[in-house]
Amino acid sequence: MKGTVKWLDGAMFIGESGSGHSVVMDGPEDLGGRNLALRPMEMLLLGTGGCAIYDVISMLKKSRQNVVDCRVELEAERADAVPAVFESMNLHFVVTGYGLKEAQVKRAVELSAEKYCSASIMLAKAGVAVSHSFTIEEAERSGE
Repeated sequence: MKGTVKWLDGAMFIGESGSGHSVVMDGPEDLGGRNLALRPMEMLLLGTGGCAIYDVISMLKKSRQNVVDCRVELEAERADAVPAVFESMNLHFVVTGYGLKEAQVKRAVELSAEKYCSASIMLAKAGVAVSHSFTIEEAERSGE
């Protein structure tokens, strides 16, 4: 995996992945940015969520669960000192579908946390207290 990050001005940067996709990052105004884009640590948080939700959706589809919507709500605490590393992170999955089996959702979340999500596992190995939780919501039927 490769990528490049190029300084634009102030605290604004553009990152380009090896697959050719780009993203802009910016800092807050008090640190020389213009607050026009995600912060790098926000991208790390969202990337972790993206990695985990990919796993969960993939496993739920393989187990033939009728998922119609899924989101992962992320919350992280950072150290007050420099470096302001993540100290803890919670990934809370809200899975919506028809007749979802709690055991299947629980297993998908556990497998992501323990075996498949490279991002959250890497953070946990680095000392971040990573936790996972989930809620299941029954989807509304059309015309009800």
